[in-house]
Amino acid sequence: METCLRGRSFLDGKPLEIILSKGKIKFVSSAKTCPENVWMGPGFTDIQVNGYGGLDYNSIQSDVLALGQISRKLLQVGVTSHFPTIITNSPDKISALIRQVVQLRKMDPLANSCTTGIHIEGPFISPEDGPRGAHYREFVQSPDWELFKKWMEESEGLIRMITLSPEWEGSAAFIEKCVESGILVSIGHTNASHAQITEAVKAGARLSTHLGNGMHSIIARHPNYLWSQLAAENLSATIIADGFHLPAEVIQVFKKVKGEKLMLVSDSVALAGMPAADYEAAVGGKVTLTAEGKLHLFDNPKTLAGSAMNILQGVNFLLKNKLVALPEAWQMVSIRPQRLFDTHFDPFQFGQKADLILAEQLPDQTLKIFKVLKNGVKIPLD
Repeated sequence: METCLRGRSFLDGKPLEIILSKGKIKFVSSAKTCPENVWMGPGFTDIQVNGYGGLDYNSIQSDVLALGQISRKLLQVGVTSHFPTIITNSPDKISALIRQVVQLRKMDPLANSCTTGIHIEGPFISPEDGPRGAHYREFVQSPDWELFKKWMEESEGLIRMITLSPEWEGSAAFIEKCVESGILVSIGHTNASHAQITEAVKAGARLSTHLGNGMHSIIARHPNYLWSQLAAENLSATIIADGFHLPAEVIQVFKKVKGEKLMLVSDSVALAGMPAADYEAAVGGKVTLTAEGKLHLFDNPKTLAGSAMNILQGVNFLLKNKLVALPEAWQMVSIRPQRLFDTHFDPFQFGQKADLILAEQLPDQTLKIFKVLKNGVKIPLD
């Protein structure tokens, strides 16, 4: 059975017709007409999801299938693929959390299709207050290739990305081994010098994780690790656009510098979408979620403990504040993150799995999704 979709292309607004068959794209062509305010494009990809909707990839579950609800809840907001993100913890706990995601994917076909990689964020990060963020100091350590190789084996090839700080001795050699193994290396939670960052990029690091966050509250005017990452032309960058992690004017500057290398992540934790209150969280311990959606350490409002918003809210923050136009905002959460791992990714290519979104643009410029398809199957929206 074939399905026909019509809408304005997210790339240029031109009328488009897409024919789907057996969960994949069969044919794409220009259309003479389409609904005026129906935009159509690829589903969103979020490469940094710690948890969502009360569930946490950083907690051992009594019922591993419960974690499948993260994929289902993210589909509701247009996220058709994401990377479960496992943060700094003891080596054994990280192993257990990796095996838990592997087990989930074997037991839940939909979660298997939605979780397209694992992102290890730490423990090879800066031990300093500020750059370390909400990561536990006791588990921070220098890069250990044998340990990371063990995690890769336990992931059965699912680890695709690691965030680390190149301030440790031996970081460049570690990065080279990661790159040789097909792992994307991202710089984050760092107190590295300019020389160390330059060496890391030369070794193959290609990304900055949530640039502008995981930093000291006060840094040297220059040099500093923010300028060094902004200046590195071979570094792409992710940002969190929830209105708390970065002011709008900082995003404007990052956009001017990084251009097409800038993209969004949510960095969402389990408390995303939960009521305002104090909580005990796997990410950060005791934390406070404010009525405005800001999530911070309980005893330190200046230190954020991840994001309590999803990536659609990030897109809408950019659009509402006129930081980018709709085509670019959509690319920042689809084509750009996908091409970090597949340089030839084309969301409308023949044979591509039909992970698609149809949405309307509201008067305030934000997007309202009204149809999500995962592998060509329509997802019921609440």
